[in-house]
Amino acid sequence: MTAGQTSLSRRSAVIAAALLCTVSLALGAHAALNKRVPDGGKTAATEQSTATSGNAARLALVVGNAHYPDANAPLAQPINDARALTGALRRDGFDVDVVEDATKEDMARAVARLTSRIRPDSVVMLFFGGYAIQAGRESYMIPVDAKIWRESDVRREGTSIEGLLDAVREQGARAKLVVVDASRRNPYERRFRSYSHGLAPINAPANALILSSATPGKVLDDPRDRSNSMLVSELLNQLGRSPSAEAVFTKTRNAIARSTDGEQVPMVSSSLVEDVRLSADVANAGS
Repeated sequence: MTAGQTSLSRRSAVIAAALLCTVSLALGAHAALNKRVPDGGKTAATEQSTATSGNAARLALVVGNAHYPDANAPLAQPINDARALTGALRRDGFDVDVVEDATKEDMARAVARLTSRIRPDSVVMLFFGGYAIQAGRESYMIPVDAKIWRESDVRREGTSIEGLLDAVREQGARAKLVVVDASRRNPYERRFRSYSHGLAPINAPANALILSSATPGKVLDDPRDRSNSMLVSELLNQLGRSPSAEAVFTKTRNAIARSTDGEQVPMVSSSLVEDVRLSADVANAGS
């Protein structure tokens, strides 16, 4: 063998060894990658499960709307009320979805989130603070971006409280609790031919409890010297005194009626066939 052939053979051997090393490294990296991918997928699945599991047995949707462009000034209390009630409900074991200054789309998405999580054993609570309007003997929660020029627009722009309760019932919720703090003179009435002050009576579906800030047709003015509304202030006060939802709502109504000398009498409507407990600890202990 000549010197040139020997040099060429050595060079070929070096190249072959380098190629073999590269292939080995690639195979090792591929194997390591295959080993890591399932772990990463498992982690992602765990995080998703944790994020969506929650406490589906005690659900609440809390909406506080304050900044309506058609109003002369923002409402002073609904957002404070929503935040205070959210804290209290979470302490009582509710999984709360809270929305502030909800647009029509925000309302639709929030309702969809709520109904998608309902189970047959769910206790579902709704709070709405803001403007609501009655139309066609139904009461509609009004989003902040509502475009209302006539009474017929209320049905298109608003979210029916009765309609939401029907959706919750159809999903099989065990019990429904509703607090509506919206008996305000709305900023759209000057555009209507006839004024429909206050809210319509809210019909309670089976096994439901409803508390509204005033009797049907009654309009209330928000006191500017309070950070929370009269209804929510007293409701928060009663939440710590009784585990029973019906007792809390009834005592809230009675306390407000006494303190205002009958000027404000909240409305309580009940079709409950069981004792619904607001405190998670008490509810679990009694089950």
